[in-house]
Amino acid sequence: MGPNTSHMNNMIATALPKTIYAIQHLAFEDLGSLEDLFYQLGFRIRYFEAGVDDLRPALNYDGLTIVLGGPIGVYETKDYPFLIDEIAGLKQRLQANKPTIGICLGAQLIAHALGAKVYAGHQKEIGWSKLEITPIDENILAPLEHIKVLHWHGDTFDLPTNATLLASSQLYPHQAFSVGRNILALQFHIEITEDSFEKWLIGHTCEIRQADLSIAQLRKDNLLYATALEHQSHLVIQNYLTNLASK
Repeated sequence: MGPNTSHMNNMIATALPKTIYAIQHLAFEDLGSLEDLFYQLGFRIRYFEAGVDDLRPALNYDGLTIVLGGPIGVYETKDYPFLIDEIAGLKQRLQANKPTIGICLGAQLIAHALGAKVYAGHQKEIGWSKLEITPIDENILAPLEHIKVLHWHGDTFDLPTNATLLASSQLYPHQAFSVGRNILALQFHIEITEDSFEKWLIGHTCEIRQADLSIAQLRKDNLLYATALEHQSHLVIQNYLTNLASK
């Protein structure tokens, strides 16, 4: 770690509240490799379970809150009524421009809370492939150029008003966006770790088989691509945190 990196990390650690809140919608979809990074930077982690815990402390929090993935749809409020309160709290949070990252379902919830349409896509996007990084100045996803990331979704969303498109894929044009420095939405899974991927193969077995995908191939691709993603994902999140700290 060079002196500039050390200074940057100290700036991040002193500028932000010491705890990062994470809202989970599925037990094995946690912060993954990002958790290690946050610990290295001196943060604590507190998880909230959607549908079980009161999410208001996480949604009202002035520090960083990360809304994680899950297999349900933003629009399934009749079957999962807790989504109504989660979306309402998220709308207030985003209106206040509090630092927020959404991953997969979390990104869809952010898009919806910002007034964009979220809907079923034309096909499932499950597996590892490269992103098309939008060629804009200071794109914080630049470290993911030429890196295969994990996609695992069937829904997609329109780009919210005032959002900046950060990445696309061959199947879906809206893979990531930001609103200012504080709000970041990632349709893909930046957080996956090589050694936890088996939990995904077990937990999502029905979806994998319905999509007629090869579990063996998904497992093989994880061994090929996850380590590089882990390294580059840390650079992305450090970019995000540095932007927060330098406001």
